[in-house]
Amino acid sequence: MSETPNGFKETTTKDLSKFFKLERTIHDLSAKPVIAIGIAAMFLSIVWLATHTLTAGVENQAFIVAAGVIGGYMALNIGANDVANNVGPAFGAKSLTMVGALVIAAIFETAGAVLAGGDVVQTISKGIIDPALIADTETFMMLMMSALLAAALWINLATFFGAPVSTTHSIVGGVLGAGIAAAGAKVVNWTVMSKIAASWVISPLLGAIVAAMFLAFIKNRVLYQKDTIAAAKKWVPILVALMAAVFAAYLSVKGLKRVWSPEPWMAALIGAGFFSLTFAVVNPLIAKRSEGMDNSKLAIRNMFHIPLICAAALLSFAHGANDVANAVAPLAAIVNAASTGAVSANVEIPAWVLFVGAAGITMGLMLFGPKLIRTIGVKITRMNPMRAFCVSLSAAITVIIASALGLPVSSTHIAVGAVFGVGFLREYHSSKGTHMGGYGKKAPRPPDRPPSKWDLLPTEEKTRRKKLVRRSYLWSILAAWLITVPLSALLAAGIFIALKEFLV
Repeated sequence: MSETPNGFKETTTKDLSKFFKLERTIHDLSAKPVIAIGIAAMFLSIVWLATHTLTAGVENQAFIVAAGVIGGYMALNIGANDVANNVGPAFGAKSLTMVGALVIAAIFETAGAVLAGGDVVQTISKGIIDPALIADTETFMMLMMSALLAAALWINLATFFGAPVSTTHSIVGGVLGAGIAAAGAKVVNWTVMSKIAASWVISPLLGAIVAAMFLAFIKNRVLYQKDTIAAAKKWVPILVALMAAVFAAYLSVKGLKRVWSPEPWMAALIGAGFFSLTFAVVNPLIAKRSEGMDNSKLAIRNMFHIPLICAAALLSFAHGANDVANAVAPLAAIVNAASTGAVSANVEIPAWVLFVGAAGITMGLMLFGPKLIRTIGVKITRMNPMRAFCVSLSAAITVIIASALGLPVSSTHIAVGAVFGVGFLREYHSSKGTHMGGYGKKAPRPPDRPPSKWDLLPTEEKTRRKKLVRRSYLWSILAAWLITVPLSALLAAGIFIALKEFLV
């Protein structure tokens, strides 16, 4: 690059230098967890000091301060574990660097939490226990504190072992266990619990099926066509417009529900409007970009980079708007109970409580998020922009379908299930020898072609190499999902009993 009068070279070099320094910092934090733990401890110390100052003179201040620190700890773990689902596929597809993934997730998670996190939250997660059956305010505060700490400890353990788990299911399990310890099994709404248990199966299966269907469609209609450019010009604008429509509807029914909850017909109308607008904008852009493009799979896949980045940002926004409640709802409930002396089903979120949740999620993401981002984006199965696009689209579509049916689903389970869905579809195509010669058909081998290295491999080795999904991650993640609620419940029950013995 030659020197220019405006100093373009110097500016570019400085920007790249800053970028590489940031990349190096992230790598150092990942390689040296002691540093990250130290920074997290400093954050919790600041939360303790701020909570202590803001609640000076308030009755039951010790409860509130302790709950503030535990809420900050829970938020750290949500950022470390749950946020990876939103940006992991984009990182695995190389649409985003690790720094880019962290920055986008941090910005949009915070924006979602602050702008759309809402002013009012349910104190009893998912309505699984009846607050009227709780003996007194002090018992209620110990119950919520136990649930919050148990959920945070379990998510921390899962993150350590590299298992993406549902933070919602973790706090549900905590409330369940502490509630039973406080008032017996009669306090539990077992109908709600049965629906939550059903979501363990429904969420990943729906996510996997929807993602695999979209990937199969793209392969059939675009990649395996003789003229991939013509096919891409036809279908890519439709797919991108569909993504815009789905995410518009997704944000209206999920991401913004705490500030505005439209009727289903209004959400559908919003989606249709965004579909038309996006198609009108994207169609000529794709047509122009396709001019002179190579008739190759790589060129087609690269068309999905920008839509995938947008999807990661929107998923992060929706996650921040919804899942910050997993950290702040129990904390807000404790603050309200300590201040008013009464137990309420719904409470307002103090500004400082919302800040603890948003800041904690961002801090946890930056310090500990790369581990789970790599797991989701790289380690389970190989990603590219097209596969990652299908994962993100599946996550949004599945949540909308589940919301319409009244099914409680986990966004974590959906996203991870979608990753496995595209991975197993890849395996299926590989086992069938799918090539450009036709969808699901093995291209005929020329009779004069000498045997390749692949042809000479033993059958057992061929079978092993065609397994494009790492089974170890499949079984470990499934095991973590199965024990999330019961383990969180046991931990919460134990913590509640200990607190009651110590404080009463």
